[in-house]
Parts: sequence; structure tokens; C-alpha cells
Amino acid sequence: MYDIAILWDWIAFSVRWLHVITAMAWIGASFYFIALDLMLKPNDALPDGAYGEEWEVHGGGFYHTVKYMVAPARMPEHLTWHKWQSYTTWLSGAALLMIIYWVGGELYLLDPTKADLALWQGILISAGSLTVGWIVYDAMCKSKLADTPTVLMLLLFGVLVIMSWGYNQIFTGRAALLHLGAFTATIMTANVFFQIMPNQRIVVQDLKEGRTPDAKYGKIAKVRSTHNNYLTLPVVFLMLSNHYPLAFGTQYAWIIASLIFLTGVTIRHYFNTMHKTGKGPHWTWGVTVLLMLVIAWLSTVPGHETWEEAEARALTPYEAQFTQVASFDDAYDAVLGNCSMCHAREPVWGNMQWAPKGVFLETPADVARHAEAIYLQAGRSHAMPPPNAVQMTAESRTKIVAWVKEARAQN
Repeated sequence: MYDIAILWDWIAFSVRWLHVITAMAWIGASFYFIALDLMLKPNDALPDGAYGEEWEVHGGGFYHTVKYMVAPARMPEHLTWHKWQSYTTWLSGAALLMIIYWVGGELYLLDPTKADLALWQGILISAGSLTVGWIVYDAMCKSKLADTPTVLMLLLFGVLVIMSWGYNQIFTGRAALLHLGAFTATIMTANVFFQIMPNQRIVVQDLKEGRTPDAKYGKIAKVRSTHNNYLTLPVVFLMLSNHYPLAFGTQYAWIIASLIFLTGVTIRHYFNTMHKTGKGPHWTWGVTVLLMLVIAWLSTVPGHETWEEAEARALTPYEAQFTQVASFDDAYDAVLGNCSMCHAREPVWGNMQWAPKGVFLETPADVARHAEAIYLQAGRSHAMPPPNAVQMTAESRTKIVAWVKEARAQN
């Protein structure tokens, strides 16, 4: 019979794999079509209603693309819809969020030093914020603000800053940045599902029934696609951030996340301008580097619990069970002797300045809170500690496995 923790970890890995693959497909398609749209050139020989054309070479072949401002005179026999990359990315991301931050919420979602919440309350805030975020954004886009795109973008940035701050008042640092990425990605996919695709279906239906499509549907889709274009890079950063404690393990994590949205704008502005004119504004790279330097400076303020604070903070009933078994002392000694030189508030191994992934394994409370991760990383597998750092014995790994199994049996 499979160990449920191992099986669950493989499920999480499989969903993450799917999420990364579909995200690559979605981002690649999005960037390609934005670049294609900006590179289109006029030609007097184009069909009626065509805006521009582009010739490309790839894989040994030549491609000739023509774009119509609204639609061609007749419905083509074959039409490829680009939507499933977006839908599958969001669905797999939502599943991954549930697996890690809802099912594993006691460890990864809630931070009792910030807010005293029950797990169900944290999950409700997690799901509800994504829904409310879309409703607010959609209402902004449907208002008169749509007539002033720059103002709309600035207000959207303001909403993102507020959400970044709000998430960091409730969730762990990792969960806060991840949820900000999910908040943004939900807006992006909802743009496709609720606006871009329905408007395109209206245009297709008009063509089938012999009507001239209204140009307004294309304009609405263009605004939403432009927002998606500028939001993509920050979302990728936020999804990767949980691997880097310098991004999430500081009291200024919410400011770091906010500034990342500005770097997304500067970088995309360079490439969008380059695709359109053949030359990008180089000042954008200077601004991007300056923003990253500010981010790096902000990250040097750790903002983590002290040893005393970690011990004083009460364990949850689930965490406490790992300290209430006879094998805990042996397992704790094994972890302390093999892991704490790196996973410390002040690491002593090599030139390491911060604990990997912001995980501390110094106090008994630290070890209890990360029991399941220790079990998988150092008990059931040899992922930790790195062999070039510590040669952990088989006996130590056996003690860890026995400890977690005994604690589970007592539950």
C-alpha cells in the first residue's frame, strides 16, 4: 500500500508539471500574437478589410500572415481558436493551489503571527479574493475608464498593490506572493473566457449569418489582451517566488511584489516598441535594473521570527502530535545534526546568508511544523541534505521515518 504522503507529493508534482507546460504554451502564444500584431505592415495588394501582413520564416518554411481589422468578407472553412492554453493553465494552477495551500494550509497558508484564523477561514479568503478581484477589475474595464487606458492601467496597478499588502497581512510570505500571482492570473484567464472569446464568437456568428461584424468587439478584446501582455512577466515571477526566500521572507515582500509589476511594464514596453518600430527604448532597461536593485535591497531585511518567538508560538493540534511521541527526541537530534547548519535563522554553512526556502529547522517547534516535508525530503528520499554538505546516515533517515509514522499512528 502506498504511503499517502508520497502519493500526494507525486500528485502535486504531476499537476505542477502540467501547469508549467500549459503556461509555456499560453505565454508563448500570447507573446507571439502580440509581436505579430505589432509587426504587421500595410500593403495595397491586401484583400478588402485587411489591416496588414507579415512574412516569417521558421523551421525551413515561409509563413504569410494577414490580419483583418474586423473580419474577412466570408467565414473561412478552417479556424483555429486559441483558448485552451489559457484555460488549462488556470485550471491546473487552481488545482495546485488547492493541493498545496488548502490541503496543506496548516503549514503553507496560514501565519498565526499575522492573523489568528481557522483553516476554513483562510481557504475562504483565498478563494473569495480571486473571485472578487475579477469582479472589480471587470467593472473597471466596462466603465468610462476604458476610454483612458493609461488611467485604467494605473488604477489596476493600485488594486494590485492593495492586494499585495492585504495578502501579506494574513498569509505566510510564500502564500501571499503566490496568491497575488493567482489573483492576477485569474484576471488574465477570465479576460479570455468572459470577454475575448465571447466577442470573437459574436463576430464569427455575424459572418455566418451574412452580417457585417461590429468593430467594437475587436477593440474590447484588444484592451484585455494588452492587459494580459503586461501582466504576464510579473505572474511568472510570483509563481517562482516561493522557491526564493529573498522574495517572500521579508516584511517588505508586498513592496517587492508591487515593484515587480513595474518591471513587467518596462520590459514589455521595450519589446512591444521594438516589434512595432524595429528599435526599443533602451531607457527601459535602465529603469528595470534600478527597480531590481531596489528589490534586492528590500530583500535584505529578513523579517522572520526569532528563536524565542518560534518557541513561544503555539503549535496547531496537527503539528503538536509530532512532539508527543517517544521517537521525537531521536528524530530531532537527527534533524539538528544534519539540517540546522543551513536551515537556521543565521546559517553557518559556507557563505549561505539565508535558510533555503525560508525554512528553519532549529527549535523543536520548527521541526514539528515541517515534519511532513522533512519526512519526504530527508526520510523517504535523499533530496536533503545535499551530499556535498552533509553525509546523512541511513540510521538518521530511519529515525525520521519512524518518528513520523509513530506520530501518524497516534492521530
